[in-house]
Amino acid sequence: MTVTHRQVGSSGLRIAPLVLGSDNFTNPTSEDESMRIIAAAVDAGITMIDTANSYAAGESERVIGKALRQIGRDDVLVATKFHYPFGPGPNDRGNGRAAIIRACEGSLRRLGRDHIDLYQSHRPEMDVPLAETLGALDDLVRAGKVRYLGSSTAPAWHVVESLGTSQQHGLSPIVSEQSPYNLLDRRIENELVPACLRHGVGILAWSPLAMGMLAGRYAAGRVADTRAAARGGIYAERVTDAGIDIGNRFAALARAHGLDAAVAAYAWVTSQPGITAALIGPKTLAQLESALPALTTVLSPELLAAADALVVPGSVVASFFNSAPWMRWKHV
Repeated sequence: MTVTHRQVGSSGLRIAPLVLGSDNFTNPTSEDESMRIIAAAVDAGITMIDTANSYAAGESERVIGKALRQIGRDDVLVATKFHYPFGPGPNDRGNGRAAIIRACEGSLRRLGRDHIDLYQSHRPEMDVPLAETLGALDDLVRAGKVRYLGSSTAPAWHVVESLGTSQQHGLSPIVSEQSPYNLLDRRIENELVPACLRHGVGILAWSPLAMGMLAGRYAAGRVADTRAAARGGIYAERVTDAGIDIGNRFAALARAHGLDAAVAAYAWVTSQPGITAALIGPKTLAQLESALPALTTVLSPELLAAADALVVPGSVVASFFNSAPWMRWKHV
């Protein structure tokens, strides 16, 4: 089957329904394996690679630029992000003008490109005026260093406020929001998805496998034995016994329909209203190759209905949002 490209919101940007995530590149995936993954993904029809200046302290960006030059594919879209610290100085982080300009120059240098196709705020920074953030980003667009703008892990009200601020000040608007979304955490369906559909913002879904729970990778009642538990922090919080149970039931459901569980989980995400693409984050070439059928997989109405029966639309089994900074911030 031919890969069908999707419009990112109401913008003119079009991408494949899977985006290659790069958080594992050089940490733990070796540089050579990362480059093989990139080449294979592009060859299979993936048209966008997502990264951030904070992934492996910028090494992910460097490897992506190197790989794309090696295979001679300057048509592949690169999305990167700013927000997290990239240096020791007080302006080497965050969403202020000084930080954004410095972060962009660093990303362009590591990528070896003259522009970024989609530049995203990795997280909101609530004490920096949106007009300052968007003004700096608009300057980068006008300078030809950035093509499109996006946000990541922002609440619905913040997305709408961003669009209103852009309109009020005549600035380039965001065209995408990158949010955690999977069968185990469907809460964005309540407010974010309707807001994005209403205002023409595409949604890129991160963690579509719910830390591997939806791939059926974990034994029931063994949450303490998972790699997420060993990693600790927010990763351990996301993998729960309830999530493993539902994930294994979904995996069995997928197999009963003749599908690999991970492929079905990716396809479930990309079949939902408002979702432009799902981010995949393979650690190995084999993991990438096993995910690629999701580029063209269409789930049956029966499987989609059975998934809704497992997890009610708009509800949550295992949370992927609780650690977001804005969850601890009161809007006044």
